[in-house]
Amino acid sequence: MVLGFALACVILNVVPGPGMMFIVAHGISGGRRSGVMAAAGMASGTVVHTVLAALGLSALLRAAPFALDAVRIAGAVFLLYLAVNALRSARATAAQPNQVGARKSLRRTYLSAILTNLANPKVVLFYLAFVPQFLTPHGWAVSTQILVLGAVLIAIGLVMDGVVGLMSGTFSALLLQRPAFERWLKRISGVIFGGLALRLLTDHH
Repeated sequence: MVLGFALACVILNVVPGPGMMFIVAHGISGGRRSGVMAAAGMASGTVVHTVLAALGLSALLRAAPFALDAVRIAGAVFLLYLAVNALRSARATAAQPNQVGARKSLRRTYLSAILTNLANPKVVLFYLAFVPQFLTPHGWAVSTQILVLGAVLIAIGLVMDGVVGLMSGTFSALLLQRPAFERWLKRISGVIFGGLALRLLTDHH
């Protein structure tokens, strides 16, 4: 059960999705540390989803489909906010942030990733439609099985997303050796955030 689920998680993480694009956008605009912090935030958001699923709240969302639409719209609004901020930053004069500012930026990236993950209805649907296929009526309690499978998903996602964050951050660092690329990198990240927002608004499951 666990091995089959782990293989499925690897395949799912290889396919680019909103989470991966969010990480790439932060890696491009903020460098390696920002990309890895975005991956950590995504993993933390999945922890919350896992606990809620184990507590049975996913079943409540299934009984109230309109709640998924509310979550989807809230996530799109938040991503549009990130897109606007990125585009504004592209216009601003580049300045070297001090160490405190860098820490605040990383915290903001981490929290933004958590909120983006929590606002993604696809994660909720994953726990509603996919995880139950790997549950068994024998042995551990269903809530325990969900927690174990969630831990597998989180571990695999963190490793794979962390690699994506490092790679996009490395790419960004190489381009930033030429100052003219900085504004374009921020514009690209803004376009990615905006594209993710439109995808949420137009995706009706």
